[in-house]
Amino acid sequence: MELIQDTPDLAAYLAADDAIDHEHPVVRRTVAMLSADAPDAYAYAEAAFTFVRDAIPHSVDSGDPRVTWRASDVLEARTGICYAKSHALVALLRARGIPAALCYQKFEAVHGLIALKLPGRERWVRQDARGGEAGAGAQFRLDREQLAFAVRPEFNEVDYPVLFAEPHPAVLQCLRDAVDRPRLAQLLPTAL
Repeated sequence: MELIQDTPDLAAYLAADDAIDHEHPVVRRTVAMLSADAPDAYAYAEAAFTFVRDAIPHSVDSGDPRVTWRASDVLEARTGICYAKSHALVALLRARGIPAALCYQKFEAVHGLIALKLPGRERWVRQDARGGEAGAGAQFRLDREQLAFAVRPEFNEVDYPVLFAEPHPAVLQCLRDAVDRPRLAQLLPTAL
């Protein structure tokens, strides 16, 4: 699948916004911690991926009722669904100058993941830091994708090819409107 930037300006994939608040002190402290053992962009990207996948439980798997949507809140509360975890990973990457995008797949509900573009590489590579039981097989790979879920077109599942510089409005709206995770389950978008 060919991935398509929603904007041609690569700088948009380094920008901060309300959800990708990579200038927040919590994000900056996490970047500093992860950078200590990461000598280059490749090592840092893998460290950031592993941290978000493994140190921040997916709230459905953990049973945490809180809904987070800002990257800083995800890192501070150490919880979030796939969208929120993607916001955190994108913020950690952008804070280190690594272009990162938000991507989505459609299953029963829309699933969130990311793509990054490392120095010296021409193409974007998707990564899925969902983690937990349902996404335990997701790995940081640059040679091929190893995502939490593979789409099955025969079941009308879809890989959306668009690389979003900002969270999709439907995703952001459901996260902002949910008072808790049970309410969030009712608001999840089923398509983009």
